[in-house]
Amino acid sequence: MSKSGFSLLFLALLHLMGFLFPLRVSAIRKDIGFLEERSCRTTVQGRYLISDDEGNVCDALSLESRTRCCPWKGERFSCHGCNILSQCCNSYEFCVSCCLNPSQTLLEKVVKVKVAKPATSGTYKSVFDFCAGRCRHNSESVVHENAYHSEFHHCFSLTSNASGANLTQVETRLLGIDVIVGSQGDSCDAVCKSRGQLCVMNKLSLLNQCDVMKRYMNCKGSCLASAGADQPAEVVEDAPRDLARVCIPGHNHCFPVTVHTNTPDDSAHVPRS
Repeated sequence: MSKSGFSLLFLALLHLMGFLFPLRVSAIRKDIGFLEERSCRTTVQGRYLISDDEGNVCDALSLESRTRCCPWKGERFSCHGCNILSQCCNSYEFCVSCCLNPSQTLLEKVVKVKVAKPATSGTYKSVFDFCAGRCRHNSESVVHENAYHSEFHHCFSLTSNASGANLTQVETRLLGIDVIVGSQGDSCDAVCKSRGQLCVMNKLSLLNQCDVMKRYMNCKGSCLASAGADQPAEVVEDAPRDLARVCIPGHNHCFPVTVHTNTPDDSAHVPRS
C-alpha cells in the first residue's frame, strides 16, 4: 500500500472512531443510574442508644459511620417501653422511634405546633424535629424539681405547647400502667400474672371511660358513658334481635366495663354475671 493510501485509510478510521465514540459515551450516560445515597439524622441525647429519622433504634456502636443511619434490622417505629394511651415512654430513643410512626404523628399537625410556649416561638419543621424535641425531659414531668412523676417521662403528645406532653388527669394517673385485656371470667391477678406483672386494682376505675376503652377494646357500635349501681357491665356482640338495649351487671373481675353499646338495630344482649 502506498503512503498516500495508508494516510487516507488512517484518516477514515479516525473519522469513524470520532463518529462512534460520542454515541457510545451518550449510551453509557443514559443507561447507568446512581442510587441516592442513604443519609440520616439522629438523636444525640443517649449514651448507649440512638434513633434515626427513619424510625430505627440501634446501639451507638452499630451506627453506620458513612450514612449516620441505624442498620436495617429489627422493628421500625418501635414503641418498646411506651404507653400508647399516654404517649409516654421510659426511653428517649424509643419515644422518638414510636413518635415517628405516621399512625402516631402526622406532619400536617406537627408543623402547626410551637417549639416553646412564648408566642414568638417558631414551629417544628419536620416530624423528626418534633419527636426529638418533645421526647426530651420537661418541667411537666418533674415533681419536687429533682424527681419524675413516673419512669414514663419521655412524652410526645400533640396537646401541649411546651416541650413535653400536657397529659389529662386520667392519663397522668395511668402512667406506668400496662393495660391488659383478659378473657371473660379471668381474674385481674391471673391475667397480669400471666404477663409477669401485678394487678393494680385501684386503677381499674380509671379505665371505665369510653375514650380509654376504645383504645383497647374492639367496639362494634357507639360508646355511651354510664353511671349507677348496676355498673360495671358490658354488652356482647352476638345480641338477639328481640331484646331491647339494656345494661346489666357483668363484672368479670378482669376488665370492668362501664358503657352502653348501641348496635345498628338498637338492641343488645348482655352476659349474665
